[in-house]
Amino acid sequence: MSKYSSAQRDALALPAQPSKQGQPRASQVTRHKGIRHRLAFAICPFNRVFPFTQKREPLVFFIMRLNLKAVLLILTAAVVVITMGVYMRCASFSFSPDFMRPLERSSRLSSSDGEAAVMQNIECFINQEYSVHCKRDENANEVYVPFSFLRNYFDVSGAVSTSGSEGVRFNWMHSTAKVNLPKGRYDAHGVFMYFENYNVEVRDRVKCISAAEGVPISTQWEKRGYFYPTQIAQFALSHYSKNLTEAAPRVRVLEDADGNQVDWSAPRTSNITRIWHHRFNTSVVQFATAPGYEDAISTALNQTLDLLLSVDLLLVTNSSNLMVTVRNRDTRHIYNLHYIPADLLLSVQNSNIYYGLGCSALNKWRHITRDLHIDVQKGIVLGDRRSPLKVRRSDLEVLSIGFLGLGFYDNVTLSTSDHLAHFYDAAEWFVHNQDPKSGGWTNPVRRSLNGFAELRPGWISAMGQGHAISVLARAYWHSGGDERYLRAAIAGLQPYRVFAQDGGVLAQFMEKFYWYEEYPTTPPSFVLNGFIYSLLGLYDLNNTAPAEIAREAGKLFAQGMHSLKKMLLLYDTGSGTSYDLRHLSLGVAPNLARWDYHATHVNQLLLLATIDSDPLIAQTAERWKGYMFGRRAKHN
Repeated sequence: MSKYSSAQRDALALPAQPSKQGQPRASQVTRHKGIRHRLAFAICPFNRVFPFTQKREPLVFFIMRLNLKAVLLILTAAVVVITMGVYMRCASFSFSPDFMRPLERSSRLSSSDGEAAVMQNIECFINQEYSVHCKRDENANEVYVPFSFLRNYFDVSGAVSTSGSEGVRFNWMHSTAKVNLPKGRYDAHGVFMYFENYNVEVRDRVKCISAAEGVPISTQWEKRGYFYPTQIAQFALSHYSKNLTEAAPRVRVLEDADGNQVDWSAPRTSNITRIWHHRFNTSVVQFATAPGYEDAISTALNQTLDLLLSVDLLLVTNSSNLMVTVRNRDTRHIYNLHYIPADLLLSVQNSNIYYGLGCSALNKWRHITRDLHIDVQKGIVLGDRRSPLKVRRSDLEVLSIGFLGLGFYDNVTLSTSDHLAHFYDAAEWFVHNQDPKSGGWTNPVRRSLNGFAELRPGWISAMGQGHAISVLARAYWHSGGDERYLRAAIAGLQPYRVFAQDGGVLAQFMEKFYWYEEYPTTPPSFVLNGFIYSLLGLYDLNNTAPAEIAREAGKLFAQGMHSLKKMLLLYDTGSGTSYDLRHLSLGVAPNLARWDYHATHVNQLLLLATIDSDPLIAQTAERWKGYMFGRRAKHN
């Protein structure tokens, strides 16, 4: 049965053919009104149905439909072309780098006659010893060698850069070391070389900053940690230089028992009192608590960035300590720093980090300066040596400061930095740790240099002596003439006059030129950078001490400069420098200086050129600087 009703079937039925004579036939009507019929069918299919029995329409109408589409397409294309032409003529126009890059690459890979470049895999035989996988451009007759091979073969560096408006590019660097041009004549009371850029305490080979002494503990040649005079001096000189080059720090005094007081939370078992101290002629805070951590007195803070804590502290009992709670704002992890009267460097138990103030800290007033960021970071490294978390300074915030046990405190301060406090901590270390017999600051570890006899604990370094004298000379000048610093600096000259085999740092080259040894080896090693640092210490004392005392330092400086000028070119390899002269002392291959040591040689000579007008120094510095950019000495 049909799904349509009778009325619907009638509506869908074909119209009857006309029968009257003279009336046009159906085929004629279809030809003349075909377009009209189709439009009616498209718009209202149920009112006008396409006659299935009609004949195929002529080809001319099909062509007309195609021509209409072509005309519309041509008009659209013309509008687009005209619009783009006007836009490119009237405005600056450039395609996206992402759009142009494949086109440029395609252009580069095409040869001059339009043929695509063919990259062929080939083997490059290096000095007839081994091969490297390379690529060859047959059209351009070029061979492409992997940079991974060139890096090691030529001791160069390189990296792909994708930042900036220039797109992707490859940066080739002959040396990544930096040359620091002097800003003026070297000042014995001013910035030490470029040490304002040094951050000694963050070095991996620094275990921590001793809470007892306030100076770095080195692990460079001994994992347990020891006091390394050269490193301590660099720590001091860097902070002295930063104090001269950085903006004044932001300082927040939390408690001085007088004008600045904060609210301290004291449990019932604890008490806190502000009392008058007759010796200091000022008020201090006295505290007494039960032994449990929950009994400590504390003040709540929410301090970020100001992570340099300083406090005057006197602890009475072994169970007393200073506690600081710090939180990582990123991970929400909390670290508890404890400064206790014990003979330990650093200990970690879970989130508790302990620094020892020394047993001698009991019943003595001490001024403590701690960089809380460094203390947390060193504790993290010790607690997880395999994969220690690197904490950014901006991630930390101080939550609270507290005191436990029995004692006194005053001048609790948080600041962004306190460079002079670090500097004077180191200067005091040199005053109290100088060997009274030799005048040297000894190194308590063994040191082995390939080919030379091992240095036993107790050896003295000319570089360490020079650095220490530079520290003490500045401390004497900055303090307004504290004689303790001057006396220690003068005593530090003694090893310069004693030969290395007798416990000093003096050596002789060809039995003629005197040299101050960074490592007092047998035979002499003649390390260049350590020698120049030892000269700077002599120069600093000569320009700081009273005339009658400075004379000896000036004489030793002049003796060393004479030797430097006579021996300097022995370190020139034509493409770099030698670290020492073992190739002359031991008759072995030269010990070529790494680029960072080579840059140190250049920086040292540039500085010396500001205080010595001999053109040899400045000319050599410029030539050596050129080696860092791939320039080499000419061959014959």
